[in-house]
Amino acid sequence: MKFWQSVTFSQPDELLDVAKLSEEVGFTGVFVSEHVFFPETLASKYPYSADGTPMFNAETPWLDPWVQIAAMAAVTTTLRFVTGVYILPLRHPLEVAKAAATVSLLSGGRLALGIGTGWMREEFDALGREFAGRGRRMDEQIEVMRTIWRGGAVEHNGRHYRLPRLQMTPAPKASIPILIGGASERALKRAATLGDGWVGAGNTPEEIPTIAKRLRELRAEAGRERTPFEIIVALTTPPDIDTFRRLEDQGVTGVVSWPLVFTAGPGSTIEGKKQALETYASQIIAKYR
Repeated sequence: MKFWQSVTFSQPDELLDVAKLSEEVGFTGVFVSEHVFFPETLASKYPYSADGTPMFNAETPWLDPWVQIAAMAAVTTTLRFVTGVYILPLRHPLEVAKAAATVSLLSGGRLALGIGTGWMREEFDALGREFAGRGRRMDEQIEVMRTIWRGGAVEHNGRHYRLPRLQMTPAPKASIPILIGGASERALKRAATLGDGWVGAGNTPEEIPTIAKRLRELRAEAGRERTPFEIIVALTTPPDIDTFRRLEDQGVTGVVSWPLVFTAGPGSTIEGKKQALETYASQIIAKYR
């Protein structure tokens, strides 16, 4: 089992210290989430709350994921990074392929690209991207990025993207793992058929076996049951070793610890965050191993 720490909502001036501390106490890596902005008027419904209201607002800090990962990678040596999740259909795949390849190279291959279709229509409208059909675009974006990452001169002629023969240098030393977020049947199928793994956005322990079983079924249908596959979950319940062991038996490969704004408290000092990380490490990570 791999243990990940979410740095979502982290205070920007403490982020690098949190990364160093996470590495020191034994976390596999950190999860970095993103939004480009928060609209003054939000009509879109947040899919992970009962009333559709997000747990963040206009004052919540959202750093650019590529800049913050690069900064954290520069002050750590083993810590891994997952974008959980990067809203891929907001961007052109060439731009994302370049950014991800650069971060992967400079970090020594410590990046996994977690992607999702997004839920906030306001972001798509402001950036001039179509909200409808974003899932189909993302499927093709995955193909484009993997083609680019092979290195050498390549071209792509698809439904949404047409690229003349071109070469992006440098290419990553190995294809960057792509993990898919989303709990819908379409998202699970996308993860099983196109992804290197699936990442959850908040589930109860009772929900995970059904999801894991469905992923196994879909991977078998696609002839991919023998390929490496990550299942990384963020649980809505407090961390518990017995629960984690049961989930590992179901195929779960990693769990994400709650953001420090919840475990250490909002506005906590770096000492408070250090204590929260050390407590998780001593009570969960050390005992699990």
